Amino acid sequence: MCWEHVRSKIPQEIWGGPSRRSCNPRKLLKKRLPIIAWLPTYTIGTLLHDLLAGFTVGLTQIPQGIAYAIVAGLPTQYGLYCGFMGSFVYLFLGSCKDLTVGPTAILGLMVQPFVHSMGPAGAILICFLSGCIIFLLGLLHLGFVVEFFSYPVIAGFTTAAALNIGSSQINSLLGITGRSQDFLNTWIHVFTHIKETRKWDAILGFTTIVFLVLTKQLRDYGTLKMRPEWSRNRNIFGIFLFMFSLARNAFAVIIGSVLAYYLNEDDTTPFRLTGNVTGGLPPFTPPPFSTTFNGTDFTFGDMVAQYGTTVVFCPLVSILGHVAIAKAFSKGRTLDATQELIALGMCNIMASFVQSMPITGSFTRTAVNNASGVKTPAGGIVTGAIVLLALGFLTTTFRYIPRATLAAVIVVAMYYLCEFNAFPLLWKTKKMDLIPLTVTLLSALLLNLEYGILIGLATNLIFLLYTSARPKVDIEEASLGVYMVKMKTGIQFAAAEYVREAILTKCKAEKSTIVVDGKYVGNIDATVAKSFSVLKEELDMRDQKLFLLNFKQSVMDTCLGVNKKLKQCFIDSMEEIPKVPSAASGDGFTVNTVQ
Repeated sequence: MCWEHVRSKIPQEIWGGPSRRSCNPRKLLKKRLPIIAWLPTYTIGTLLHDLLAGFTVGLTQIPQGIAYAIVAGLPTQYGLYCGFMGSFVYLFLGSCKDLTVGPTAILGLMVQPFVHSMGPAGAILICFLSGCIIFLLGLLHLGFVVEFFSYPVIAGFTTAAALNIGSSQINSLLGITGRSQDFLNTWIHVFTHIKETRKWDAILGFTTIVFLVLTKQLRDYGTLKMRPEWSRNRNIFGIFLFMFSLARNAFAVIIGSVLAYYLNEDDTTPFRLTGNVTGGLPPFTPPPFSTTFNGTDFTFGDMVAQYGTTVVFCPLVSILGHVAIAKAFSKGRTLDATQELIALGMCNIMASFVQSMPITGSFTRTAVNNASGVKTPAGGIVTGAIVLLALGFLTTTFRYIPRATLAAVIVVAMYYLCEFNAFPLLWKTKKMDLIPLTVTLLSALLLNLEYGILIGLATNLIFLLYTSARPKVDIEEASLGVYMVKMKTGIQFAAAEYVREAILTKCKAEKSTIVVDGKYVGNIDATVAKSFSVLKEELDMRDQKLFLLNFKQSVMDTCLGVNKKLKQCFIDSMEEIPKVPSAASGDGFTVNTVQ
């Protein structure tokens, strides 16, 4: 009895429906385990599509995983640890066939400080904590929190993260030793050590960038959209161009590794290499809730204290990226954001048991998956299997991967991640939005990502509060002695004083009538109701009449709760306005109406 009373006080949306009794268990099971819906209709043809797509994504995931591990400051094998468990879990819980879950550069950059202070355990634990938070948000149907991140803030944050990550790879691109953790220090280090540039690393790095950019454009040239005379069923050359472009990252890494291998003499090469990658599968163990690194012991509380606000913003950034990618590739289908949060949360929780850093949806690999013709999330099995095979049998070859090649892969990926088009777009649409965009971008670059997004949100909130406190109010003299006040939006408590002062300032004619049109005013609070009451008293002192037109019953009830005398002010039409002295004639009465 007590439980039912408590449950009745909790919003029904949290439970996913009006009551447990009205919930269809079979329908709920299909909703929460999407694999049940598509698996019975799975065919050989679908399998072939998924095999091709999974293989292509796997070739992209391996070099990217290694590169993003370097971004996070982790040993390179950890980039591969991130690449398979998420795919396996998403197979059962994911609702978007194209989406691939794995490591990303932004999350790698966010966990980098904790890897430096606590070692790999710092990345693994925050993966687990992020998964728990995301999963809980999904259970409570709280995915709407991402709606508080406006486009200018997201664009500024994404661009700053991409520039930061890309800049962090300039040292490796030029063969310069040393590492910097923030944007300014990175470029200061580059310019102060520019004479230490290694010629062959720089040549290989910039050549790889040119190769990746050209092959990306080649993908567009190889499509039927650019070459309608080509048919994928008839023209092998067009198919080859398209698939070659999709696997461009893998080809770049393979070519660079082959060069390093054949130019190796007495264990020396002209390039700086990635080094040994520890082979073998990671142990399946719970995430570390305490650790010792560089002689310092960290308890669970110490580790959480080290994370600070990142323990909140890491899952939020994961959600933002994941949901945005899922929406982009849903192709008009309704996206169940709650299910995606549950899936992403479980992906991170389970991935933390195999030594993974935080993971989320990857736009690059999702685009490759879609372009490869994937039909179901089963393509993730192939991708994960390829990563496992690489861990088991190919790690000895990874030592020959040049750092300049991986740096080039990251730089090119980050360039296409930058939202440079946001500036001309906002300039054409709403120039004021350039302020939160610029503030977020500069704060995230000059301070850090967490402060950047906090300052961006605060700036956006200031604009929102200012708009709320300064609503658009049109005041015009509709006819002689009658002022019409039209509210274009609702009235919040912060705008109460502003609206009252605007009416008193602009409606100065003696013995005039002021009509406030509340057609667009929704619910109000006691502050606004009190302001109407004070307005009436002040107008009475000036021998002016106040009428409130088209206000909803809920607004009227709130006003009457503050002052019963306001009842005579509410009218439903202009015809209800009593006759007032005519300012023109000076004697007699006229009925003033709006023309």
